[in-house]
Amino acid sequence: MSFDLYPAIDLRNGRCVRLVQGDYEREVRYDANPVEVAHEFAEAGTRWIHMVDLDAARTGEPQPQNRAVIRSVVAAVGDAGVHVQVGGGVRSRERAEALYEAGVARCVVGTAAIENPDLVGELTSAGHRIAVGLDVRGTDVATRGWEHQSGVSLGDALARLAGSGAEAVIVTQIAHDGMGGGSDLAGLREVLDAPQRPPAMSVIASGGVGCLADIADLRDLRSPHGHTLAGAIVGKALHDGVISPVAAVVVARGSAAVDEPDPEPGQ
Repeated sequence: MSFDLYPAIDLRNGRCVRLVQGDYEREVRYDANPVEVAHEFAEAGTRWIHMVDLDAARTGEPQPQNRAVIRSVVAAVGDAGVHVQVGGGVRSRERAEALYEAGVARCVVGTAAIENPDLVGELTSAGHRIAVGLDVRGTDVATRGWEHQSGVSLGDALARLAGSGAEAVIVTQIAHDGMGGGSDLAGLREVLDAPQRPPAMSVIASGGVGCLADIADLRDLRSPHGHTLAGAIVGKALHDGVISPVAAVVVARGSAAVDEPDPEPGQ
C-alpha cells in the first residue's frame, strides 16, 4: 500500500486557520490565501489535499464563504491531478452531492457516521468515494466539531461501518492535534489490527506531526499483524513553516533521508 501525504487546509469564515486540540477558543489564524496555499501544496507534488469546513463541522450548516473557497481550490489544483477531500458538516446526501458537484473527489463523513451510519452506505451505493472521520478523545469518538462525546468507542464505530463501503477511515487523535509532538503510534497500531476494521478500509492518521521524522514514523509504521497506514494528514507544521511541503511529500514517498534539515519558519 502506498503512503500519501494529505496537506490540510482548515477553514473558518473563508480563512485558513488551525485549532489547538480541536478547541474553537484556541484558534490560530493564518494570513495566507487558502487557494494560494493549495497551489503551493500542488506544486510540491502532493496527490491529495484535505480540507475541513470547521464552521459546518460545528453547526452542521455549510458556510458559504468556505464552500466558495473549496470550489476555488478544486479548480486551482485539478489540472495538476490533485484530488481534494472535504469534511465538516457532511450530514446529509444533499450536502455531500453539493461537494461532489463542486469537483470534490472524496467526502469525509464524521458526525453522521456515528449518528446516522446508514448515510455512508447510501453514498457509497450511489458510487461516491467516502472516508469516515473518527475523532478520538480518550476512548470515545467525539462529534459535532469535537464538542460532544458520542459515548461510542472507536472499535464500536468501526463495527457499525464494517459493511458501509467506506474506502478509508481517518483517525484523528484530538489530544495530539495541533501540538506537533508526534502521533500515538501504539494507538494507531491498535486501529490497524482492530478486528472490526474491514481489510478494504484503509487507515489515514491525523494529529501530532511536527517534523519530517514524524512523517517517516507514520510511513514506516507496521502493526503486529503487518498492516500499514495509507497516509497522514499534516497541517500546523506546514502552515507554520516548520517543514516544507516539498520535503514532506518526498519523505512521505520514502525517497529522502529523514534527517534532512527542516526549513526555518518563514522560509
